Amino acid sequence: MNNIVELRASYRYVKDHAWVIQGITGFLSAYFMDRPGFQVQKHFNELETGMHVWVCDMPPNMKFRILLRRLKEDIPPCQYKQLETDENTCEQYLIDCPDTESA
Repeated sequence: MNNIVELRASYRYVKDHAWVIQGITGFLSAYFMDRPGFQVQKHFNELETGMHVWVCDMPPNMKFRILLRRLKEDIPPCQYKQLETDENTCEQYLIDCPDTESA
């Protein structure tokens, strides 16, 4: 049985890098061609938060963090983190602007 994972891009990250929506969508499309069993079920803009969300269907043996590391090389500097969810919700990862506090 495949796993459902949500990839989210924060409003501020998308606002700072408007082209990143097409970049992430293109990357996920290429990843689909490269990795059997992976696919994007849907992509939408969550109106309440302003986040862009990609709902991904992936084989259970696939590690989403590997996908994120590869994606990070193709988009502007960012940080990502796994969001806390309950057991009835799919895994969610958030791409956001890097912390500037340490700069």
